[in-house]
Amino acid sequence: MPYKILVLDDEEEIADLVEVYLKNENYTVHKFYTAKDALDCIDTTQLDLAILDLMLPGASGLSICQHIRQDHTYPIIMLTAKDAETDKITGLTLGADDYITKPFRPLELMARVKAQLRRYTRYNPVQAEEANSIIAYKGLVIDINSREALLDGSPLPLTPTEFSILRILCENKGNVVSSERLFHEIWGDEYYSKNNNTITVHIRHLREKLGDTIDNQKYIKTVWGVGYKTEK
Repeated sequence: MPYKILVLDDEEEIADLVEVYLKNENYTVHKFYTAKDALDCIDTTQLDLAILDLMLPGASGLSICQHIRQDHTYPIIMLTAKDAETDKITGLTLGADDYITKPFRPLELMARVKAQLRRYTRYNPVQAEEANSIIAYKGLVIDINSREALLDGSPLPLTPTEFSILRILCENKGNVVSSERLFHEIWGDEYYSKNNNTITVHIRHLREKLGDTIDNQKYIKTVWGVGYKTEK
């Protein structure tokens, strides 16, 4: 079954271009130029990924991102002309999984889309039967099969990227995992630089949900200059 991808951009030429490239990959595309029409689709259609412009008339991609995260965990890629670091951090903090600035290379966008879909669908029931699908750690329970996490019995509202980071760290208990390794395992591409703080932002947001603080890093510990780890 083809993946269903929502594209929202008020610049019709860009939305149309993205649609062409997605359809060339045999994805089903739900394309919109206005936030209102996109919201109707989000509320009535089972989607697998969303590509959102940040600047929209009458709304913002950030508000659409927040709306999606109220009920859905599929990946969100922000596509915007705004390249300020604060805009990127805000988008990631509100639940976006990746961020690409305009002008962009369509093939790079397709690589990001494929990487997000691979990560989101990596653990299906068949794979879960072949491996241990439950990870338990200090009151934290991660179900790889259902892609759900519980903390002291209560559901943790994690984005797909946050879930993947937590899973990788808990699968490597006692071992330091570098930001570069996390980036490559989650996104599966080569677009990493030491100045990329995407992982840092996701870690910070994940710590907030886990109740970690700088002085009390119960779940995710920082190994300065190296990466992150969970204790055995």
